[in-house]
Amino acid sequence: MSTGGAEAAAAAEAMASEAYLAGEPVREARELVAELCRHFYLQGWVTGTGGSITVKANDPAVPLAQQLIVMSPSGVQKERMVADDMYVMSADGKVLSAPVAKPWPHKHPKCSDCAPLFMKSYLMRGAGAVIHSHGMETCMATMLVPGAKEFRMTHMEMIKGIKGHGYRDELVIPIIENTPFEYELTDSLAEAIKAYPKATAVLVRNHGIYVWGDSWINAKTQAECYHYLLDAAIKMYQLGIDWTTPEHGPINSAKRLRSVISPGVPNGCHAAKSSKHCVVLDIEGTTTPISFVTDVMFPYARDNVRKHLISTYDSEETKEDMKLLRIQVEEDLRNGVVGAVPVAPSDADKEEVISSLVANVDSMIKADRKITSLKQLQGHIWRTGFESKELQGVVFEDVPEALKDWQSHGVKVYIYSSGSREAQRLLFGNSTYGDLRQYLCGFFDTTTGNKREARSYSEITKSLGVDNPSQILFITDVFEEAVAAKSAGLEVIISIRPGNAPLPENHGFRTISSFSEI
Repeated sequence: MSTGGAEAAAAAEAMASEAYLAGEPVREARELVAELCRHFYLQGWVTGTGGSITVKANDPAVPLAQQLIVMSPSGVQKERMVADDMYVMSADGKVLSAPVAKPWPHKHPKCSDCAPLFMKSYLMRGAGAVIHSHGMETCMATMLVPGAKEFRMTHMEMIKGIKGHGYRDELVIPIIENTPFEYELTDSLAEAIKAYPKATAVLVRNHGIYVWGDSWINAKTQAECYHYLLDAAIKMYQLGIDWTTPEHGPINSAKRLRSVISPGVPNGCHAAKSSKHCVVLDIEGTTTPISFVTDVMFPYARDNVRKHLISTYDSEETKEDMKLLRIQVEEDLRNGVVGAVPVAPSDADKEEVISSLVANVDSMIKADRKITSLKQLQGHIWRTGFESKELQGVVFEDVPEALKDWQSHGVKVYIYSSGSREAQRLLFGNSTYGDLRQYLCGFFDTTTGNKREARSYSEITKSLGVDNPSQILFITDVFEEAVAAKSAGLEVIISIRPGNAPLPENHGFRTISSFSEI
């Protein structure tokens, strides 16, 4: 292109940008933010000038990632704002239009202190809108379990209003610690977004919540559901009801009924007293034969990757899966991981993109990689298999009875596996013994951390709200995991099942071949 042509193109682009800035989509977005602020003020979410809202200016002719951003200002009476009070920003956060200053006693215009955090949601999640609420319930819910890094809840109808969740699913919201200044939360928010790829919200302890969605309607709907659920948890706590378990029994039942699990108890007997409040179970080689995972689950996922990607290519879920795989492959290529091959660019032919992804996934499965991107995709493929009845979960015959027994004694049972939470729920929800999820209180996967690192078990300890890590019994078949859990202070038993790898001599751990021995 000639110099004159380039200048003409730049001028045309500038005119188009000016037209977009002054156009109907931006005007409507300005008015929408003002309207939502008034509405949320009445809900108690943005009182005292706190909280903030931002939306993308929806223009169908402009890709979401390039759409302009409209954001409420900071330190103003949210219920009195009008469209002209809003900031308009470029997709990368540059201020393009600022409000005119108003006379005293109004403050001088200032863009929301939440702006850096909002931008993380836009850039890392492809959000279309973000809501920051200071609702009382969002603050108090973070105090229910002091020090917990997550808020967990299950078996509540309104969970269905959260993207990617159903009634039986466990809702997990990461909690980050508050800071004196809002912008100081940016890094910890980004870390939480990265660590919880399915999350659509992050709680800030003693502060509030950030909620995002692909549109303002989706963000608003989810924010309303989150507030409802957090408020319900607070009321359940006041009534002594446990909001974290499927049966919602008495919150202190585990503390009243401590007649379980003592490593020094003879086989088949229960101690009269025990300090064990929770049991955390590995899956492969502990609750489930290794052969089922290696000979059934893995091959099914490997053989159906291409079919799954082709049939769901344009779905938001699969787009997110492919995005995570791209990030992982780029990291693998930088680190020289064997089997990693470049992924075709997103604008390449669909078949080319899929073929390059299939090649990488096949290599990851063969290497038994314990990485979130692979486990998440496998979980989605397995879901299809379980729904079509091509797959049925297998557990050892002593597992169902043990789960029932632990529940009857008030002990909470959790799963910690390298497989995704969704895959875990599918396996136990579609087992040869029926739906076993009713006996499980929650699921942990590699988003919590590597299973061979002590800090992962420390995170679990914080999430479960026990007074001491020794109140948790962890059962696994992997020696390295046992060492890590013990280093974090948990009680550990190693499971000896058919097909499990041999243990080192003088390993120092108690072993069992059946849960009935506990």
